[in-house]
Formats: sequence, structure tokens, C-alpha cells
Amino acid sequence: MKFSVIVFPGSNCDQDAFHTAGSILGEQVEYVWHKEGSLSVDTDAVIIPGGFSYGDYLRCGAVARFSNIMKDVVSFANNGKPVIGICNGFQILTEIGLLEGALLRNQNLKFICKDVFLKTSNNKTTFTNNLSEEQVIRIPIAHGDGNFFADDDTIKSLQDNNQIVFQYCDENGNVNDQSNPNGSLLNIAGITNKSNNVLGMMPHPERYSEQLLGCNDGIQVFQSILNNFKNGVLA
Repeated sequence: MKFSVIVFPGSNCDQDAFHTAGSILGEQVEYVWHKEGSLSVDTDAVIIPGGFSYGDYLRCGAVARFSNIMKDVVSFANNGKPVIGICNGFQILTEIGLLEGALLRNQNLKFICKDVFLKTSNNKTTFTNNLSEEQVIRIPIAHGDGNFFADDDTIKSLQDNNQIVFQYCDENGNVNDQSNPNGSLLNIAGITNKSNNVLGMMPHPERYSEQLLGCNDGIQVFQSILNNFKNGVLA
């Protein structure tokens, strides 16, 4: 399998994503500079990493959506291929319209960097099939604009189509206000599109992808993508 990691000016988690796909999963991986016009023809999955693309000027991800490569990323996604956007990558995916909703300033108006617990609200997706139903995982967050918001109709649609994949919870899996770090509606930490091939999540699974880091819960997200590929779903 081959992963392509998109790199923007200001990306700072691209190397983490590259290491996870290449050194930990043992799969092919390449960097794709944002000015490139197209992805490699043999790309099987795209990772849009975290960071501060274009310095987060205007709005987070608002400038990155106009990068040359994004037109092909949209086509790639519309053809049913897997795209995962992490943190700033999630913000970019909402700006370009591949995912619904928006990421607002954290409720406390402060940058938050800490470990959180996530409840696997849907384990039957391209990105969560290696997890059990309602499994709780520990993943770090590092963001100032992670407060997920959408209008009532969009929220209902996300619920009806089971697109809410991860929710902030406590270590026992309880989804409540106390476990919500940024004010996100319904404690939303990650959603997919209706076709289940695009995932946006604010927490950083690549930062907890090997035990050397103190926890390897995050590798489950990437392993799930690989599972689908090996089963012929993404081939």
C-alpha cells in the first residue's frame, strides 16, 4: 500500500505521519509538496497532517484549500479513495467541503495540548475497523481551534448516517461535559463523510503510534486503513 502525505508551508506533523506509515506499518509512503498538480498514480491513501498551514492566516485551513494539490485530493476522495485529515488537516477538509461543519476557537480561547480519551462511536469504518465497538483509546490533542460546530440539520444528518466516529470521553467511556476539552458539539472529535472514505479528527493518532512514545493506541487508525486495503476494499 502507498500513502501520500501532503506538505504545506507550516505543516509540522508530516514527519510523524510519514514515520507511522513507513517505519511502523512498513508500507510505501511519500511526501507531496502542496504545489504539485497531482498525486502519484499509485497512491492508495492520503494523509493531510497537522500543523499551521500558511500560518493559519484568515482561518485555519482557509488558505491551504487553494493549494494546487487539493484539487486532485478532492478528485481522489470523490473516487472513493481514503483521505484522513488530522488536526489542521481536519480544518482543511471542512474548508474545502469534503467534510461538513467547522472548527471554531476552543471554548476557553486557549491552545490545549494534553492527552484525551476517545470513545469509538462507530467501529465499522475505513478508519476504525481495527477497534472494537465503543473502545476507549488515549490520544493527544494540540489545537487552538478544535471546537466542532455545525447547524442542527447537519448534526442530525451526522447522527442519522453514523458519521460521528470519535467522541471525547473519560477513561471509562462516559461522554460528558467534563471530558470535552474544547466545547465541540456532542463531544465530537472525529467525523467521516457519508461515503465513509474521508475522516477528519482533531486528536493526533500519529503521535501515539508506537509504544516508545508511551502509548500506541493511535496506530489502530492507520492499521484500519491497511486492513481495508488488504481485504481488497481500497484496491
